[in-house]
Amino acid sequence: MSRTLILVRHGQSEWNLKNLFTGWKDPDLTEKGIEEARDAGRRLKAAELKPDIAFTSVLSRAQRTLTLMLEELGQEGLETIRNVALNERDYGDLSGLNKDDAREKWGEEQVHIWRRSYDTPPPGGESLKDTGARVWPYYIHDVQPKVLAGGTVLVAAHGNSLRAMVMALEGLTGEEIVGREIATGVPIVYRLNADSTIAEKTILED
Repeated sequence: MSRTLILVRHGQSEWNLKNLFTGWKDPDLTEKGIEEARDAGRRLKAAELKPDIAFTSVLSRAQRTLTLMLEELGQEGLETIRNVALNERDYGDLSGLNKDDAREKWGEEQVHIWRRSYDTPPPGGESLKDTGARVWPYYIHDVQPKVLAGGTVLVAAHGNSLRAMVMALEGLTGEEIVGREIATGVPIVYRLNADSTIAEKTILED
C-alpha cells in the first residue's frame, strides 16, 4: 500500500516578489513561480509519484501550481477537491501591505510577533493557531482517510496552511512550527504507517 502524502507550497506569487502580505488576496504566479510549479511536477515524475487525488485551496496561486504540476505528470484530469480550509493564513489588516511599510507603521517587533508567533493574530486576521483550527479537522476528516486507504494524495496549498498540517503530522509544538520554513515549489513526501504515524519523510530538493 502506498499511503503517501505529498505537500507542495505554491510557486512564487506576484506579491511574494513585491514583499507584500498576501493572505486571502489572490495574486497570480510570477514567471519564476510558474517554473517552480513545473519543476515540482518534474520532480514528482522523476520520483515515480503518481497521485490518485489532489486537494488545494480556493486561491488561484495554489490552483495554478497544482494545474502545472499535473500537466508535467500527464494527469490533467485528476480528481481535484478545492476547499477554503486550505487557504493561506488570513493576514487581516496587513493584507496587501508592503512588509517594510508595516514595520514602519507598527514597529519591527510588533510585526515580527504577528508574523512569527504561534497564537497572536494581526488586526482582523488569523494567527497560525487559528489557521490550524480550520486545517486540522479538514486534514483528519477529508485528506488523511484517502492516504490511509492506500492512496497517493497531493496537496497544493500555502506556507501557513501547510505549516499547520506539518505540525499535526510531525507532532510539533507551536514554538517549533513557527521556525519551520516551507520552500515554494519543493515537494515534501510523507509515507505513513497504518496508524497515521510517519514511516518516512523525503524532501524532493535539487
